Parts: sequence; C-alpha cells; structure tokens
Amino acid sequence: MKEAGDYKQLLANKKIALAHDHLFQIGGAEKVLAVFADLFPKAPIFTLINNTRVSRRLLNQEKIKASYLQKIPFGSAFFKYFLLLMPRAWEKTDLSDYDLVISSASAFVKGLSKGANTKHICYCHSPTRYLWDEKEEYIMNLSEGKLFKKILPRFLDQLRNRDFIQAQKVDFFIANSRYIAEKIRRHYKRQAMVIYPPVKVDDFSISQEIDDYYLIVSRLRPYKKVDLAIKAFNNLKLPLKIIGTGAEYKRLKKSARSNIEFLGDLSDQERNRYLSRCRAFIYPQIEDFGISALEAMAAGRPVIAYKQGGALETVIEGLSGTFFEEQTWESLAHKILRFDYKIFDPEKIRRHAREFDESVFKQKFLQTAREFISN
Repeated sequence: MKEAGDYKQLLANKKIALAHDHLFQIGGAEKVLAVFADLFPKAPIFTLINNTRVSRRLLNQEKIKASYLQKIPFGSAFFKYFLLLMPRAWEKTDLSDYDLVISSASAFVKGLSKGANTKHICYCHSPTRYLWDEKEEYIMNLSEGKLFKKILPRFLDQLRNRDFIQAQKVDFFIANSRYIAEKIRRHYKRQAMVIYPPVKVDDFSISQEIDDYYLIVSRLRPYKKVDLAIKAFNNLKLPLKIIGTGAEYKRLKKSARSNIEFLGDLSDQERNRYLSRCRAFIYPQIEDFGISALEAMAAGRPVIAYKQGGALETVIEGLSGTFFEEQTWESLAHKILRFDYKIFDPEKIRRHAREFDESVFKQKFLQTAREFISN
C-alpha cells in the first residue's frame, strides 16, 4: 500500500486551491482545513471573510485570499447579516485556473466558480445547518426582534433552494461521518464517501493522576447543549469545568452553581492538561462527527455522550465511553450517578483514538483525491 507521501507526490504536478466558508473561529472544520493546508503548502486558501486574530493560530496568513465581503466596513462584526450575499460571493470567486479545488464546507462554498476542467472535491462537515435540519432552532435563538424572525424564513427557503442547486456543482462529496453522508443523500440527493476527520493524537498524553471533576470543551452556542449539562451538574452538585467561550457565556455562567467553573479559552497545553485529568468528558450535543470527543479519548479519558449523531461512530460503549439515551438533564444526571471511571482503561481508549489519527486521514484523503482526479 502506498504511503501518504507517495500519493502526495502523484498530485505534485496539479495546481490546487483550498476553499473554506469563513474564518471566524477555531473548531473542527478549521482544524481539517489546517491539515489540508499542511498537505498542500503551495495552495492558496479562499474564504469569504478572514478574522486574522483567530485564524493566525492555525494558518499562514499569506496564503489566505478573502472575498470582497472583507472590504465592507465592519464586515467582521456584522458578517451574519450578509447571509443573502454569501452565495453570490462564492459564485464570483473564480477558481477556473486550478486543476483541483478542495473545499471544506458547511455552507455556501459548494457554489464556487470553477472551470470546465477543474475538479471540485467537497469535504462536507454538514449540509448548511440553518437551512435544513436546524432552521427552526436557528431562528428561535436569534437575538433580533419578532418582525425579523417573521420575515427571515422566506429568505431562508430561497437560500435552501440555492444551496441545493450549488451542491449539484460539486464533482465529488466526502462526508466527515456516516451521519453526514446520510444527510447529504437526503438533502442534496448526492452520494458521499466517508473519511473521518483528523485527530492529532500525539498532541495528547495519558495522565497518571485523575482529579475530581468532569469536563466540557466547547464553543458556548445553543446547539452545543451546555445548558443541559449545567442543569444536570447543578442538581448533582458534582464539580464540572467548562473550557470555551461564545455567545451563551454570560447566560450559562449566570445559571451555574458554585460547583461549576468556567475556564474560558485556554492554550492548547492547558486544555490538554485538563483533558488528561478529568474523570470523564461530557458530550451532550448532537455533532456531525465530534473531534473534541476524540481528543479526550486521545488523552485516555472516557466520554459520556448523548446517543445520537457522530458520537455513535466514535464512542464504543464500555471501551471509550458510555451513552445517555435522552437529551435531557435528567437522563445525563442518571448516567453520571451510575458512572465509574475506574472501569475504563486509558491505554485502550487511546489506542481506539489512534484509528482516527491525522496520519490515517492524510493517507485516505490523498489516495481518494489521486484516484478521483485520475478518472
């Protein structure tokens, strides 16, 4: 079997570009983009808007080419109001000079403009969430007034139709999980190959000491369901530490009792230390895949996850974690009361995480890209 370097060499004579919806945060999608940038160091990165303060932690800024939306005054602050402009901005992003475009997609990047001889591989993290499965929840959680929420669905329906049309322009879909592959089939009527996202297993290590706390690492947004965990731990009165910030920070902190500690954003080194010493990693949301859960496993720690979404493909009951059945604080609390972290073997958990290592991702992706572009 060829190694990743062999497949990379076979693509060396191709002119390649990368594309990503926007660079506002560091999450799983951005970590995948960083691996693509490592695989193809000469490839430019096209995006709608780039927040340099955030993206410079992962990406070479000289490679990033932002759209005309970047030039709009206060564009970074009011980007969400550019919703109707985003599809058009990608349609005006002409990548016809490239042999291969690799997009990291969760929104409208699928509609980028390419030439007749350009191949477009879309690594899809999810069909555009606020247009499909999470449309109602997205509208409900907006801070804008009732009038805005009343007229918005009409525009979202128009964007959903456009999103479907743009998805047909993609030459080849790769999904980050079987869960997302099924959504691509259902929403876009397209088939997708599954290649799990990369986890930098060697960035994590097993601790010989386990402290008395549970842990969440997450952006604080409504769909992450951190409020559910807070309710559970408020009632259990057990220690919970939360790493991350976001729009929900003030509300969640106000609702938490003294046994819950908000640590904010930490350095990778500090975060990894907390991961390695927690009793268990709490995972109450439905995720497309869930890199943070695999990072906890890379540190040898078990995951207590809601039994839906990508977690079903990474958490193995009794080996790398356990599930709670209903997405309620009561169901989570009941599982925690019966949870014994001592029955889990950190070495076995870490070996399981190795199956999702970055090296595995690189080899599979490069092989797939080479075979596709050769056909």
